[in-house]
Amino acid sequence: MIINSANLHLIFEGYSTAFHKGLEGAPRHWDRVAMTAPSTARSNTYAWLGQLPGMREWIGDRIIKNLRAHSYAIENVTFESTIEVPRPDIEDDQYGVFSPLFSEMGQQAGEHPDQLVFSLLANGFSGACYDDKPFFAADHPVRNATGGETAVSNMQAGTDPTWFLLDCSRALKPLIFQERTKYDLTALTGATDETVFMRDKFVYGVRARANAGYGLWQLAFGSKAPLTAENYEAARLTMRSITGDEGRPLNIRPDTLVVPPALEGDARCLVNNATRVVTVGDPGTPVAVDNEWAGTAEPIVTAWLNA
Repeated sequence: MIINSANLHLIFEGYSTAFHKGLEGAPRHWDRVAMTAPSTARSNTYAWLGQLPGMREWIGDRIIKNLRAHSYAIENVTFESTIEVPRPDIEDDQYGVFSPLFSEMGQQAGEHPDQLVFSLLANGFSGACYDDKPFFAADHPVRNATGGETAVSNMQAGTDPTWFLLDCSRALKPLIFQERTKYDLTALTGATDETVFMRDKFVYGVRARANAGYGLWQLAFGSKAPLTAENYEAARLTMRSITGDEGRPLNIRPDTLVVPPALEGDARCLVNNATRVVTVGDPGTPVAVDNEWAGTAEPIVTAWLNA
């Protein structure tokens, strides 16, 4: 092949097609648990987090809530992935063998938001959210009906693999994916580009600016206790009992169960099976009963909880 701008453009178009095929075909779950927040600056400040005023009958003048200000901010981070293609391989018409590599680059880019979002859950027992408490904490401060504060928990302690119960039914989500610049493929193939001139290699790279952060802790529950029907029930009850400021019910509806691969079987049995086994009597006889938790949540199994 003759190395000229027209041929290099055609090769790049082929690599770009392979990249975007991998990008668009990548399995992803982040958009089920995180809301997308477009960004036009170095960082976004989410001062409105936690401000969920309820409706009331309009009698007289409006009552303007004195809402607390929050300074929770998510700063964009720049990410990249870069490969080199030897120029002789292009000259010798071997460029086609690199197409699967570009598809893989696309898939890795497509999975990257999952990595950002679900690793937040894994780190949620130490990572702070808008109220300066860990996202999963035993003492989130919430105003009560008398104007004081009540400590509210959204976690279970333990030593088992961690699992998470989320309410993803709303426009607001438990987590935030912030996107400044989309994942895209660019190239250095000019004869005077340093890598081409000095090393006889063409360079192709992916770049993006994005980050993820914590949204509303009220919509998430983290547990290190065993994933049993009893602990799952307790988690659901805790979430459904959470109130907002002034004691107003938030009507939280847990609908998503996020687990690492080690808990996939337990999760699918818990929320998919029509029956479950309980022990009755002494010394204990296993008995199959109707599974009251079937269909109450959709499981998401992700390896990024272990990353």
